[in-house]
Amino acid sequence: MAQKDPEKPNAYFTGLGTKKRIVLYDTLINDHKTEELVAVLAHEVGHYKMKHTTQGIIISLMQTGLMLFILSLFIRQNSPLSQAICQALGGFSGWEVKQSFYLGVLAFGMLYSPLSLLIGLFMNMLSRKNEFAADRYAGRNYDPFYLQEALKKLSVNNLSNLRPHPVYVFFYYSHPTLLQRLKGLDKIKDLF
Repeated sequence: MAQKDPEKPNAYFTGLGTKKRIVLYDTLINDHKTEELVAVLAHEVGHYKMKHTTQGIIISLMQTGLMLFILSLFIRQNSPLSQAICQALGGFSGWEVKQSFYLGVLAFGMLYSPLSLLIGLFMNMLSRKNEFAADRYAGRNYDPFYLQEALKKLSVNNLSNLRPHPVYVFFYYSHPTLLQRLKGLDKIKDLF
């Protein structure tokens, strides 16, 4: 399936059951050789074979369930957190019972940000691990040279930073850097 996007070339695997698809943007098809496209397809097939989409859905459902459970702890009637906020505000008589829901939402909002950051870090680490695994799959089942060439072209077309700071990568990158991916694919080439 080709998708039109005038901006960036891209490819991804999506779907469940009978609705699975590998999507190649038309800009990717126009800018790459056939061998490179096959290598990109092999990478996306790697995501499928290793069930990365299913894994992501399950983790997202668990994350949502955790967030809703934590929210329920904050908004229940007379929760200790709401009472603590009321006392910090001066403990107005009767006001804390009526407002405990709103105070619970406020407390949850304050604590959600650091929790969301930790979950985001975990999800980015998992995503980078999955990208390396899909690269290895493509490298073992097709010539890793062509995936390297495709990744280089994608990097140029997307104006990727070749040497981002490692701390920035740790916090914000869902994919390994180009140089990390090329190095990983070099190891596979050495095996063959």
